Amino acid sequence: MTFRIRQIEQTATGREIVRDRDIAGETLSIGRSAECDIHLPDLAVEPRHAEVSAVSGARLRVEAVGTLGFVVDGAETRSASIDSLGGAELGFGTYRITVSQDEDGAVLLTVRKAETAATRSGNLEEKRGFSLGGVLPGKRRMSWALAIVIVLAFLALPIVTNIMSVKGPQAADKSSVINDGSWNPGELSLAHHSLTDKCVACHVKPFESVRDETCRSCHKDVHDHAPAVRLAAARGNLPLGQAALWKVAHAFGKEGPGACQDCHSEHKGPTRLTAPSQQFCADCHGQLKSNLPDTRLGDAGDFGKLHPQFTARVITDPVTRHPSFVSLDSKLREDNGLTFPHKLHLDPMGGAARMARNIGAERGYGSNGLECKDCHRKTEEGVRFKPIDMERDCEGCHSLAYERVGGIVRRLRHGDVEQLTADLLAAKWDHSKPLVSNRKRPGEYAEGGLYQFRYSGGAWPGLQLDVALSKDGICGECHRPTRINGRPGVVPVSQPMRYFDHGWFDHAAHKQEKCTTCHAAETSTSASDVLLPGIKTCRTCHLGEDAPKSKVPSSCAMCHGYHITETGSADRKPDVNLSSPKKVALRRE
Repeated sequence: MTFRIRQIEQTATGREIVRDRDIAGETLSIGRSAECDIHLPDLAVEPRHAEVSAVSGARLRVEAVGTLGFVVDGAETRSASIDSLGGAELGFGTYRITVSQDEDGAVLLTVRKAETAATRSGNLEEKRGFSLGGVLPGKRRMSWALAIVIVLAFLALPIVTNIMSVKGPQAADKSSVINDGSWNPGELSLAHHSLTDKCVACHVKPFESVRDETCRSCHKDVHDHAPAVRLAAARGNLPLGQAALWKVAHAFGKEGPGACQDCHSEHKGPTRLTAPSQQFCADCHGQLKSNLPDTRLGDAGDFGKLHPQFTARVITDPVTRHPSFVSLDSKLREDNGLTFPHKLHLDPMGGAARMARNIGAERGYGSNGLECKDCHRKTEEGVRFKPIDMERDCEGCHSLAYERVGGIVRRLRHGDVEQLTADLLAAKWDHSKPLVSNRKRPGEYAEGGLYQFRYSGGAWPGLQLDVALSKDGICGECHRPTRINGRPGVVPVSQPMRYFDHGWFDHAAHKQEKCTTCHAAETSTSASDVLLPGIKTCRTCHLGEDAPKSKVPSSCAMCHGYHITETGSADRKPDVNLSSPKKVALRRE
């Protein structure tokens, strides 16, 4: 059988467009799906709604295949038998299909879209008289009415009660403002949770953003990152669209860019302050040199791609302790007053290792000799290390004993040259009874194979103080002798607790690594070596915030803070121990 489908459509001017197409076969599919033979794009029609099949001669059978039926000559049904010679009209949603027979004997199905919809129970227009739509106001009137209710309930009422409460005795009480809960974008952070019911503590004026001076009324110790003029210059010229948005924001009293609330967004829930993204810093520091030509800082936008080499604060004059800022591009040297070689103490086959094994039970040294942890002891919070202490870290091998009186061994007082001089001058040396200690120590070996320290005789002949404070004396083992005001002495020792003024480093976060992974102590033969790793070493794990090959995602905030505090000034002594990353001030300029 041949089905002829005639599609009639109207243009915007009312002209009809007629398209015919023939389909040979015994069945036709009708539905909203584009795969159907008769495609009816109407949501009231199922994707595969019905099938038309030839029965015999000119008779057709129409069956619904989905959950919905269809209309035949105004009556709803799910199946119908139609004679194409007599004709019939099928209704599917807003579409009408007229069934007839063409002149050449083909079954003609004329598809046309009607103005009203045919439903499973007839015409929808006839049923509207029995619905609530006939007695309720129109949609437009109801929309306006609901809009007015919303404005009164959620805008006017809170504003009026807020104005009244500001003048009353409950000015700081949230409960005096009616129905303002819908204005609250969320809970306060953990730091400001105590202000939950005290909105006016931050929102001083209605419809005005929180001001910087309001924040500083509580956060008195927080200072700007840099002077406001330099911050504005560092940002450069804002893009045209962004500048326009800021003009609109300023018209409504919003401060910025660079205001407190630009970084510290509230009402994000009971969480802690999150670190800013890398882009926040890169907005200024990415082109800092071009925007601020007089700055000492280099451009920085991404640790793995755009970041200057580290610059360390090292001591160049041990007497005045005057520091210099030196890039790690070159090998760092500092004059710290010591003559301490790391390699000598860490060599597992050397004398220091043998001595450490001999006295391991007493001092807690390991069986392999000295390790970094035996001298470098962590601070309480595990972030940094305590300064080296002679009595605790060194005297196990470098004894300061100089005399035995009865059963008491007298020791020199470390760090006090005047007291040392007085003790040696007051010592009574008995050359006829040399006191000998058989403790094993690195250095020369006396008769019998053991190093012997003589309190008299060969070690310190007579009362020669200059020998003790000389290069070959007991003090010269670790210190550089010098003369101070014409008298023997040693160069003052400097032990910087912090080399990087512009960044923060946490040793506790790197406890899974060995010290020698970053610090080349095993090959250092001079006390003047500054064993700081350069940026290349750090980039083996840290390659920026979003680098796919980065072992540790590393944004700027991981190593840098934003606010400057009093302890971060340029005149801070290099040996000050800063214990908490939250208290560390990072000086920017």
